[in-house]
Amino acid sequence: MPELPEVEVVRRGLADHVVGRRIDRAQITGLRVARRHVAGPEDLADRVRGTTVTAAARRGKYLWLVLDADEALIIHLGMSGQMLVKPVDAPREKHCHAVFDFADDGPQLRFVDQRTFGGLALSPLGRDGIPDAVTHIAPDPFEAAFDQPSVVRRMKLRESAVKRALLDQSLVSGIGNIYADEALWRAKVHGERVCATLTKPMLGRVLDHARQVMAEALEQGGTSFDTLYVNVNGAGGYFDRSLHAYGREGTACDRCGAQMRREQFMNRSSFSCPVCQPRPRPRRDDLAPRLS
Repeated sequence: MPELPEVEVVRRGLADHVVGRRIDRAQITGLRVARRHVAGPEDLADRVRGTTVTAAARRGKYLWLVLDADEALIIHLGMSGQMLVKPVDAPREKHCHAVFDFADDGPQLRFVDQRTFGGLALSPLGRDGIPDAVTHIAPDPFEAAFDQPSVVRRMKLRESAVKRALLDQSLVSGIGNIYADEALWRAKVHGERVCATLTKPMLGRVLDHARQVMAEALEQGGTSFDTLYVNVNGAGGYFDRSLHAYGREGTACDRCGAQMRREQFMNRSSFSCPVCQPRPRPRRDDLAPRLS
């Protein structure tokens, strides 16, 4: 699934090509693309018709278009969703599920999703500009609302792995598997270290590294391990060439030269250096005999 930098690249493209334009018609094909919109695809198409896009916004991995009807068109990219800006007469993509025509007769906006895990939905906007459907997601490290000292305090209270905390979108949003591994490599922390055993300054450094690595990825258009991830013009990112941890099993650590390893974590793959990021030692309470 695209992470924060990849979604932000798409958001910037939508801001450049769609904001300020009035939707003249929406064509939504099939029920699956609008399954998160309870009233169905026809209702969604009817309600966006005649509205003007006033902003393109994002929180973490969630993306939406702000409409002048005080609603947000939420765009779930899922595993393979694409928002493409295409000329009206360009051939439709095989997996094109939604097309938005604008009153200025300019380029269309198309939602393409090969795996159909993504979709579209409408949601009212809250007073803070966040759609009601997104309020369960915590602010991400690039938002003014992100309170890092508070996040650090909450992490310090957790008896769970630090990587699990980084992936918890109710704690801090936008950080996925790739950038969690990169942040932990930079901080020299193994992902299975328990949050409560790390100092607050170290937890803060992990979050700092997460923000830094995502900012660097954003400058390079994101990370494109999957050819299905593209920006609104159909181009992929190339930050995968700059990764130090993720996907580098068996290669030399860029810092110490040790052979990078791959481990299983939460049904995902984690990549780390055995020298720079030693596995945590078992805690005494983990070794204590349990009564049956």
